[in-house]
Amino acid sequence: MKVMFASVFKRYEEKYILTSAQYGEALKMLSGSTVRDEYSESLICSLYYDTPDKRLIRSSIEKPVYKEKLRLRCYGVPSGDSACFIELKKKYKGIVYKRRITSCYDNAVSFMNGSNSAVEPSQIKNEIMYFGKFYGTLEPSYCIFYKRLALYDKNDRNIRVTFDSDITARNYDLDLKKGAYGERLTNGGVYIMEIKTAGAIPLNITDILTKIKAYPASFSKYGTAYKNSLNSEKNIKEKGEENCA
Repeated sequence: MKVMFASVFKRYEEKYILTSAQYGEALKMLSGSTVRDEYSESLICSLYYDTPDKRLIRSSIEKPVYKEKLRLRCYGVPSGDSACFIELKKKYKGIVYKRRITSCYDNAVSFMNGSNSAVEPSQIKNEIMYFGKFYGTLEPSYCIFYKRLALYDKNDRNIRVTFDSDITARNYDLDLKKGAYGERLTNGGVYIMEIKTAGAIPLNITDILTKIKAYPASFSKYGTAYKNSLNSEKNIKEKGEENCA
C-alpha cells in the first residue's frame, strides 16, 4: 500500500536550546494539549548535498535573507529499499518552504548522483533537478543523525513541536546505510526544541516558554557541523606549525 505524505510545506519555525530540566518541564506542560505524531520517537538520518567548495552552507551561516538546502532524509538507518525523502528546503524572511518527494533509498541516491530515471516524474522532481543544474556539481557533504520526539497540537496539526537530542555528524563515510555515528554536536542533556506553525505561536505555548525561561536561539545542525570541522582543521594546522617551529 502506498503511504500518503505531505509534499509541500510553508511555515514559521522557531528554535530554542533547552536543558534537561527545561525539556522535562516543557513535556509535562505540553502533555494536555499535544499528541505524538506518526513518527513519534525517531532516529532522523540526513545526508546533505553541497557543492565541492561548500557554497550552500557557507552562504547559509552568513544568515542571508534567502537560503536553501538539499538533503536526503530517512527515519532510522536505511537499507537499500527503505523509504526516504529528497527534500529541498528554502527560507525567506523567516518563512520556511519545504518541497519533497519520496523514493527508496538506493533510487534516491542514484537520482542525486545524476540518474534521471531512478525517481518518479513530478513537478518537485523537476525543481530539484533545476536546483542541481543551477549550482553545478552537487555531492554528498555531511551525514547528520539525531533522536527526535515529535508532537502536534490536538486541535491543529499545523502546530508541531519537536525535540532533538544526541546530535552527531560526519563528513566521511557519506552513506546513511553505514549507520549512525560521528562527532557529537551537542552534549548530553541538551535539547533543540523547534516550534513549527502556519502563523503565530499559540498563547499556551508562549506561556510554557515563559515559564521555563526558554528564548529563541539560532542552531543549524549542518552549519554547526561545518564550523566544527573548520575549527578542527585550524587546530591541526596550528599544532603542526608549532611542532615545526
